[in-house]
Amino acid sequence: MEAVAKFKSCPMSARKMRLVVDNIRGKRVDEALGILKFSKQEAAVWLEKVLLSAIANWEQKAGGESAADYDLFVKTAFSDGGTMLKRLRPAPHGRAHRVRKRTNHITIIVANKIPVAADNKEVVEVEEVQE
Repeated sequence: MEAVAKFKSCPMSARKMRLVVDNIRGKRVDEALGILKFSKQEAAVWLEKVLLSAIANWEQKAGGESAADYDLFVKTAFSDGGTMLKRLRPAPHGRAHRVRKRTNHITIIVANKIPVAADNKEVVEVEEVQE
């Protein structure tokens, strides 16, 4: 089973965000949270919030099961470019230079390695991690 969390219009460029996203892709959730907690980039703060949201979404989807009992990992994590705010900055001789304030969209999908048993049903599918 997997759960998704998305954060749209994060006020940071996608290029800076991808540097941190690449560090947590494919890692276990507790290991990814540790990496984000001790990372000094601003992107880590935004990603930590999205990852915690994805874990909460998984727990909600699992019917109140604790995520600590299952071996959750970051199945997919990516950052896409979002809309750009375009502003003008005064320049010499009465001209203006364009300032582009970039945003991005973050998507994180967490999945479990240990199967979750449904009510009176057998185990659902198990997905493997590619390493």
